[in-house]
Amino acid sequence: MRGMVKWVAMVVLALVAILGVQSTYYTVEPEEEAVILRLGKWLKTSGPGLHFRLPLGIDQVIKIPVRRVLEEEFGFRGDAVASRSRGRTERSYDAEARMLTGDLNVADVEWVVQFQISDPMKYLFNGRNPQLGSGLPVANVRDISLTVMRRVVGDRLVTEVLTVGRTEIAAEAKRLTQKVLDRYDMGIRIVAVKLQDVNPPDPVKPSFNDVNTAKQEQEQVINQAEREYNKVIPEARGKAQELISNAEGYAAAAVNRAQGDADKFTLKLMAYREAPDVTRQRLYLEAMEDLYSRIEAVTIVDSELEGLLPIFDAGSALGGAPR
Repeated sequence: MRGMVKWVAMVVLALVAILGVQSTYYTVEPEEEAVILRLGKWLKTSGPGLHFRLPLGIDQVIKIPVRRVLEEEFGFRGDAVASRSRGRTERSYDAEARMLTGDLNVADVEWVVQFQISDPMKYLFNGRNPQLGSGLPVANVRDISLTVMRRVVGDRLVTEVLTVGRTEIAAEAKRLTQKVLDRYDMGIRIVAVKLQDVNPPDPVKPSFNDVNTAKQEQEQVINQAEREYNKVIPEARGKAQELISNAEGYAAAAVNRAQGDADKFTLKLMAYREAPDVTRQRLYLEAMEDLYSRIEAVTIVDSELEGLLPIFDAGSALGGAPR
């Protein structure tokens, strides 16, 4: 009996020694950081690799995946098993997603918040009840994101929330959520806020679709009118500019022609004043030259000749003038 007790004691001591040796070291994975608590008080934060600690529960190691991007879903759950394990119902998702807009309408907003734990020590000690499971859901992040999203959506019209304002809403929600987390110094960094789906509530979807259809038809009519406007107005402006250009050209030609005639007359007047006889004769000859150049045939008759009968050609026989 004494030998059996001794053997059992040796086995127990061996197990205690093995457990003691195993509890003196720990390994931190590349995506993790380890927070070391000595007798419940923060001691240090260790990076990836093999580390040593005091055994027998004196040093407690809490590993935090600081390089993993975590997600919180709002208004829906992507994993049905996970949603059942959290004890949530479809009705609670609807209540989570339903929000009041700035024009007192209602919209169902579904979104995802992606975040990282930037400071493990602050994450553990500056927030209430941090959860350390594999999924690391953070109640504080959920509460803050819900409050911020309701505020952002409540400042906008329902049409903006459902259509063109989604990117701006996501960016504003990310900024305000990070601002609140930084104010409480919780050691969490928001990576992104993504709006998954934004819809009107089911009871008003038909009416909302009718309104959207009417707006699309309105936009189509406006686009057609603008297309016709852009087609007709530039053409009319082009024709008007062409007429103005032609008129300006005609006016410039008329002015230049009148100015040339005036200059020509002025030169003739100056020449006449210097040599009246010569100028008068030259003007007469130029006038006769111009006159005779317009006549096809000319017959010159001596004014003293008597008994001359007029000579008619075929044209004059038919009623034309004699030459």
